[in-house]
Amino acid sequence: MKHVVSIDQGTTGTTVLVLDAELRVLARHNTEFRQIYPKPGWVEHDPADIWASVTESLAAAMGEAGIEGKDVAAVGITNQRETTLLWDRKTLEPVRTAIVWQDRRTADICARLKAAGHEQTVRETTGLVLDPYFSGTKLTWMFEDNPGLRKRAAAGELAFGTVDSYLVARLTGGAAHVTDVSNASRTLLFGLKALAWDPDMLSMLDVPAEILPEVRGSAGVYGETRGVPGLPDGIPVAGMAGDQQSALFGQACFAPGDAKATYGTGAFLLMNTGDAPVPSKHGLLTTVGWRLDAGAEAGEVAYALEGSAFIAGAAVQWLRDGLGLIDSAPDIEPLAASVEDSGGVIVVPGFAGLGAPHWRPNARGIITGLTRGTTRAHLARAVLEGIALQNVDILRAMESDSGQPLAALKVDGGAAANDLLMQFQADVLDTRIERPKILETTALGAAFLGGLGAGLWRSKDEIRAVWKADRSFEATADRAAIDAHLARWNEAVAKA
Repeated sequence: MKHVVSIDQGTTGTTVLVLDAELRVLARHNTEFRQIYPKPGWVEHDPADIWASVTESLAAAMGEAGIEGKDVAAVGITNQRETTLLWDRKTLEPVRTAIVWQDRRTADICARLKAAGHEQTVRETTGLVLDPYFSGTKLTWMFEDNPGLRKRAAAGELAFGTVDSYLVARLTGGAAHVTDVSNASRTLLFGLKALAWDPDMLSMLDVPAEILPEVRGSAGVYGETRGVPGLPDGIPVAGMAGDQQSALFGQACFAPGDAKATYGTGAFLLMNTGDAPVPSKHGLLTTVGWRLDAGAEAGEVAYALEGSAFIAGAAVQWLRDGLGLIDSAPDIEPLAASVEDSGGVIVVPGFAGLGAPHWRPNARGIITGLTRGTTRAHLARAVLEGIALQNVDILRAMESDSGQPLAALKVDGGAAANDLLMQFQADVLDTRIERPKILETTALGAAFLGGLGAGLWRSKDEIRAVWKADRSFEATADRAAIDAHLARWNEAVAKA
């Protein structure tokens, strides 16, 4: 049994990878599913759609790989994190649509809790902030909207979970109701230091304990497949983590100070801070990276600091769709490379406000430094630079909070394939950028955790040995010129 099936359940679709122990990708299949927008600011998923996308991708990937169930050592899961589901414990049928992490309907509940003076307690207990992003207030809303659901929940008839919990329940035929520490730490219900559900947070959010899954580690056997279309019975479900923590593990960021940046629609940055939670003084989130319940490091806990920029690849889409300056996203690199620099132009991509460490929701995008000599190539280059410059702000905050200097930054996601962007990121950070051969590190992390949980790999050292870099980028730019550009960036951010 030398293969791992990795389920990457994302916001718009589910990707399944089949990998062998040397990380050769034997098959990959993605299935998209519908998004539901009942009202402005509301985003929902039908859990049945999520499950159908999983089973379709499983069947297609297994067929493409041409392997049998006896060849699979484990299933690993990674998932969109804060999306909130309720289902019937006996039938496994959802009792309402899922509320997605992007949904903002609980803003009034968050404001009410802030007005009641709970904000500091939430930060100290959970490492999070009172924001509609997280699962806890979504549950509060569900029970206020439908008191009958709360009555059934308190009677033990219903189960709550983030997407990982729901998938394990379906994969095991209802035998397991579990989550892992990384997903639990995104709910507003979980104590960071105790690594357990927190009674005070449950009381504050009026959530009955009877609906909660058992909290387990991120690597260890949760159950075995039973009645899953596309998979035989008896395969261990042996690893899971929320998508960004999974990417941190998939990048082999195993030591304190190791950090990764995922360049997608936005940019997500996490830094491993070791075995104790680090409170942030710069508006970052403190979260659980993983806990290992298998392998040589069984019992190990890793915490992380997390910061995100709301706009990254979406800025390139704006150049393409909003301004029509490029025909396709890959066109930005040769266009930007046709000029030596941005000509002093700065683009702050604050189209949806500014995230960490600024937290200015009312900020807007800004372009400064335009001259008569500015061309679309300068603007294209400034957009790429703006993506990288946002990350400098986040990573400097992480260094300050953690006391750990950034030795290198590992990168993944679609935009990490852009060599010009990666070189500029190395230059402005004055540090090495490492890009892996497999850019789908979210799915790779789930594969590593599943394989570790089932014994395919026995330690993090064995995982580190099979992780392979594609290319490194070293800082080569003139430091004085970079410092002057950073000063222009800071001035532009202040105006945004």
